[in-house]
Amino acid sequence: MFINRLAILLRKHFIHVSWMSIFSLLCFHAILSWLLLYWAQEYELTNLSSYIYYYVVTTSTVGYGDLSPSSFEGKLVVALVQIPLGLAIFAALLGKLGRSVSRVLRQVMTGTKDFSEEDSHILIFGWHEGRTEKMIKHILGDHKRQKRKILLCVTNELEHPFFHNPLVEFAKLQSMTQDEELTRVAVAKADRIIVDCDNDDQTFTCALKLSSLVKDGCHISANFSDDTKIEMLNRYTKNIESNSSKTAEILVRSMQDPGSSRLQEEMMSTLTGNTQFSTQMPLDIATHKFGDLFFHLKQYHNAILLAVAEDRIGVKMHLNPSNDFSVMPGQVLHYVSNERIIADEIEWAKIAVRELL
Repeated sequence: MFINRLAILLRKHFIHVSWMSIFSLLCFHAILSWLLLYWAQEYELTNLSSYIYYYVVTTSTVGYGDLSPSSFEGKLVVALVQIPLGLAIFAALLGKLGRSVSRVLRQVMTGTKDFSEEDSHILIFGWHEGRTEKMIKHILGDHKRQKRKILLCVTNELEHPFFHNPLVEFAKLQSMTQDEELTRVAVAKADRIIVDCDNDDQTFTCALKLSSLVKDGCHISANFSDDTKIEMLNRYTKNIESNSSKTAEILVRSMQDPGSSRLQEEMMSTLTGNTQFSTQMPLDIATHKFGDLFFHLKQYHNAILLAVAEDRIGVKMHLNPSNDFSVMPGQVLHYVSNERIIADEIEWAKIAVRELL
């Protein structure tokens, strides 16, 4: 009873003690116990190969009984010094560890964790039940993608919806445009960003804010219902690819050419069959003809080359150009394939040889 009360009392005092202080007390207590046991001539216990095991088992009161003091003095040391003080220190250590784990789990679930040290990650701003889950599933479905961590940023009142997926983190923001919050999710170091807020006004404001904060090379995709917002955003930014619902176009294509909607769905999905991907041509290779690239990708990668974009966002897109169309280094190839083709996997020298032949 006395030992339990002492442990509780000391634990209350240790609740705000630092990790360094607890470990220092633990080391001091272990050394003090060893010295007293050595003074009591408990040489079997003070042997270094046995002492660490004995100290942990006895001090934590697990007590297997395979090692114990034999002398009166040794038993006195254990009863008055080792167990009472050690038990309180162990209780404080385990209590602090438990609180730390609980705090981290609470931060993860409520989205208050600090992500300012993240780098080269994917940010998703906005939450729509069903649609956001589908987006993340499609991102993870690209098995040859760069293994970027996904950070979901919301202002909604909800807990981490992907808690069991280690590749998805969660941040609850007060505002999608507040500088402190954007710093917390490391916007300036993100590689890819999707903006899909509750409405077009929020999406426009958030995307416009992010446009000036991201690093060079970061690609921002924004989803709108109204095309007028897209026109405004394109007028003021150069690093945002804006998308809107193409329901009317898809309905017309499906009516005139049955199966068109199924084709588009298949090309957009990374979960089944062939998918539309893009790969940027290296800057240190020669200029190639579209026809030669088309033949090489089909022959060696079973991929169909669809278009060439002069920029990353695809504003200047050449869809199905002629075979003699010159594709320059740094331009982006858009193709349909069963999996993503990494630029290093393409033998550019073979294309050059075929051109000479």
